[in-house]
Amino acid sequence: MTWKKRGRIFNLEGQVKWASHSFMTPTPWQLNDDTIRIFGGMRDDKGISRIGYIDVDTYNPKIVKKISKTPILDIGISGAFDDNGLILGDVIAANDNQIYMYYVGFQLVEKVKFLAFTGLAISNDKGYSFSRYSDAPILDRSHNGLYIRAIHTVIKENSKWRFWCGEGRRWHYINGIAYPSYEIWYTESDDGINFNKTEQLVLTYRDGEYRIGRPRVYKASDGYDMYFTCDTLNKQYFSGYAHSIDGLTWERDDSKFLLQRSESGWDCEMLCYPSLHVTPHGNKYIFYSGNGMGYSGIGYAEWEN
Repeated sequence: MTWKKRGRIFNLEGQVKWASHSFMTPTPWQLNDDTIRIFGGMRDDKGISRIGYIDVDTYNPKIVKKISKTPILDIGISGAFDDNGLILGDVIAANDNQIYMYYVGFQLVEKVKFLAFTGLAISNDKGYSFSRYSDAPILDRSHNGLYIRAIHTVIKENSKWRFWCGEGRRWHYINGIAYPSYEIWYTESDDGINFNKTEQLVLTYRDGEYRIGRPRVYKASDGYDMYFTCDTLNKQYFSGYAHSIDGLTWERDDSKFLLQRSESGWDCEMLCYPSLHVTPHGNKYIFYSGNGMGYSGIGYAEWEN
């Protein structure tokens, strides 16, 4: 069995007034039996991203049923940590009545390119709408995450909430342009909102690379699988794979990430932000962004014989 590319699902192309391009960090959520809601960051003409969504058919995700007419989560109030854009972290059922959406908020500052920390929005209507938990980040800066502390996976396991994040305290200059340098870290919480002070570095970038992030972690029969996105010093943005028995010690093997860029077209330069989704009927999909970190839209692949 292998992943079979099914092509592009969606590209903005002026279809909504508040966003002109890009679909970043696609994050699928099973809205109901027949519909997958894919949340993501959609950018306006200034490059500022807001959280929107598309609804696709569970059996054939190429069928787009609905596009969000307004942001499901807009930028924050002026001066807040998320006043200059949002991207998706993860979505999880917190209990029988609430869904938590972890998102990454961006803020412009004077002496570095930006700051990026994690906020929380909560849905009380099964994912049809969300409201901020707070105007402040729930995961703010730390020594290791001085500039970036971004949740991208949460798994509730026994009495613990387990989180895998991208964290960074450095900038790397390539041809005079500053790019954030970050690694993958792990932390825990008892309630999904208040975090333990301890955190652990679980995966760093290799020689020739300067950042590794957007960890998407999934429970497997023999431990945990992780998909991530990485960038090299010669600007080759790509996705990779790692496996772990306990979620803390990881063995990276990018050869096991079976999806590759196309020779031409919307995903010939980038295949990034892969996110796995298994439907109630057993269909298994990976949704991902294409060229320009999703400037060209999102597509999917299906697991099949």
